[in-house]
Amino acid sequence: MNSELSEIGKSLLYLVFGAIFILLGLITSWLLRPNRPNPEKNTIYECGEDTVGNAWSQFNIRFYVMGLVFLIFDVELILIFPWAYSFFDNEIMVNNPQWNWMSLIEILFFLFILLAGLYYIVLKKDIDWVKPKPLAPKCLNVVPIELYVQFNKNHEKNTNSND
Repeated sequence: MNSELSEIGKSLLYLVFGAIFILLGLITSWLLRPNRPNPEKNTIYECGEDTVGNAWSQFNIRFYVMGLVFLIFDVELILIFPWAYSFFDNEIMVNNPQWNWMSLIEILFFLFILLAGLYYIVLKKDIDWVKPKPLAPKCLNVVPIELYVQFNKNHEKNTNSND
């Protein structure tokens, strides 16, 4: 009989010991920590500031757009670092000289796509922080406002008399 664990058994054993390790850490910290609640500790913490207003307030959508733009260009840098390392590696250049030209073309294409996206964002003025307020359309109505008021009064009378 084979006494070695199968791969699934090793994985399950790893998960069980990992869960036990985490639970032991949580239980130990729960036993050792001081428990001295007070009104100051029980207040809501909001980035070091006193909370003001309702939590269901709306925020400007431009925060979301700026976060996405930052994330895109942050990921771009993460993808460029390995390329730069391999592009300037002398061993790769000596063994495969065509690799450097191919990787240069690839990174230029990658940067072109990102710059085209940035150009599109700038063109749409999505990264302009202060946007002008949209102008309300002007109504070119030829019916005088008094007729609308009179119609609404008549409609109210008819509605109230039907009740």
